[in-house]
Amino acid sequence: MEGDDCLKQAYGCILRNDFEGAIRWFERAIAADPDNASYYYKCSISYSRSGKWDRALYYALRAVELDPEQKAHVYQLHTVQASLLVSSARFDMAQHPPDAASAIHTLQEAIELDPLSFDAFFLLGEAYALLNRLDDAVRCALEAIRLNPGDDSARTLFADMSRKRRALRYRQQRRQRRRNR
Repeated sequence: MEGDDCLKQAYGCILRNDFEGAIRWFERAIAADPDNASYYYKCSISYSRSGKWDRALYYALRAVELDPEQKAHVYQLHTVQASLLVSSARFDMAQHPPDAASAIHTLQEAIELDPLSFDAFFLLGEAYALLNRLDDAVRCALEAIRLNPGDDSARTLFADMSRKRRALRYRQQRRQRRRNR
């Protein structure tokens, strides 16, 4: 079977939400034409949709190796790399105590790779909140809301951090007024 025939089968699987089947067909297309960067790219997307990030990374890297000028392939690679960084930051935040400083560094890298990552901005906002960097937490929560307006957790984070920030400013102003008396 030729690569294009395998692609048709893969797309049929995708239409049925059968990403595992699509992956098998994309891999058959790759076997039929191992120098076709597009097949690796499409396989990477299917692995991403299945949450198999290591395999998605392998295929995205291979697509970029074969066709480094193709912007879609580079974008897919960056998206996968950012998702892996977000997973790493989640692990840092799940430690007891959470390693918010390490998570912040990792999430900033993820955002550089994928500036449209809701998860990266939301988790970064939570990490900043743990370190009482309220202005940064509010900024990240607002960006998360902009990326996914229907997400209640981002709205809650924004409201909580805004409330804490106002309370802190109020206390600081009160202290300042007492000193001025």
